[in-house]
Amino acid sequence: MARSGVPPSGGGGGDKAVRADARRNRASILEAAEAVFAEQGASASTEAVAAHAGVAIGTVFRHFPTKPDLLQAVVMNLLDRLITEVDAMVENEGAVTALFEFCTRVMAVSARNRAVFARLAETGVRVRVGDALTRLRPAIDVLLERAQKAGTVRGDLLPTELVALLAALCQEALTDAWSEPFRQRMLTLLFDGIRPAARR
Repeated sequence: MARSGVPPSGGGGGDKAVRADARRNRASILEAAEAVFAEQGASASTEAVAAHAGVAIGTVFRHFPTKPDLLQAVVMNLLDRLITEVDAMVENEGAVTALFEFCTRVMAVSARNRAVFARLAETGVRVRVGDALTRLRPAIDVLLERAQKAGTVRGDLLPTELVALLAALCQEALTDAWSEPFRQRMLTLLFDGIRPAARR
């Protein structure tokens, strides 16, 4: 407890402002890294990320001491954002086609960040789409059940089957660098396969 009405050292509002500023810097760096790596590949320099974020290179290194640290943080940030998006889909109970939107989004995120995943694999960190989908299983279960009740997805499709199909497609898209038209074609075939026969 403070004595004589003097607040404890380091406990003032200034510290909160510093922490808020640090959080903003971290978010800006991750956003910049995602954009730079998507445009230039994961071999792009950390300096380019700092310039895009509008911060000093030292600020980047304070948050992410090494390039692999930055790459892993980008992946975790992508997953966090995907979780937020799918949670919003779950909350929108009237969106009976949200399952298809979710599959399309996972494919797009996988393809856009292929360079990041490939560079991480070089460091010994392998990113598997199936692992990410496993974390999203509760939300996937809800979206699938809702789609089945609405009749937009075949009733005998199991969550494990959907996850396996989507993970396999996205992983292949990453490995073989599918073009956008080919990715869309594969999604169309997936959607045709999981729809009820009358809707195919």
